[in-house]
Amino acid sequence: MRFKTNVQNICKLQSFTNKLDITTMRKLFLLLVLAVFFSCEKNDTNDILPDVFVDETINLNLPQYIDLQTPSGWAYTNGGVKGIILQNTGIGNPPYKAFDRACPNNDCAAPMTFDGSLKLKCSCDNSEYSIIDGSPQTPGNIHFAREYRVNVINGSTLNIRNF
Repeated sequence: MRFKTNVQNICKLQSFTNKLDITTMRKLFLLLVLAVFFSCEKNDTNDILPDVFVDETINLNLPQYIDLQTPSGWAYTNGGVKGIILQNTGIGNPPYKAFDRACPNNDCAAPMTFDGSLKLKCSCDNSEYSIIDGSPQTPGNIHFAREYRVNVINGSTLNIRNF
């Protein structure tokens, strides 16, 4: 009789465990869906900039790109809407950031400039953008500078592409 009672208790325990597992799985799934939904960040880009295909390969051994081999070094290159500014930030993997030189808030004839500080500057309205993430640094501006992905092919070759 004692054996029969233990078997019944074990069977009850197993059904409780199965219900607990299903409930726990549902909660974990819901938590995962919510985490994915709320973790997406969108950098707002301006629709006045045309969509262009970017696929530039940079050889860091060429004289015009030699400064990119050291942290805080930067260079201009072709591609994008009005050219691309490429900087070695010294942090991250890869440590390079690439932004289009077209001003995201206005249709300026001149490309944005970079003086080696932490900001890109638009010549037509003096608005500024962070070289770290492209965020607007001028009050009232909401659009981010257009960023491109930088892939390190090998120790001396970079590839710049659209995200």
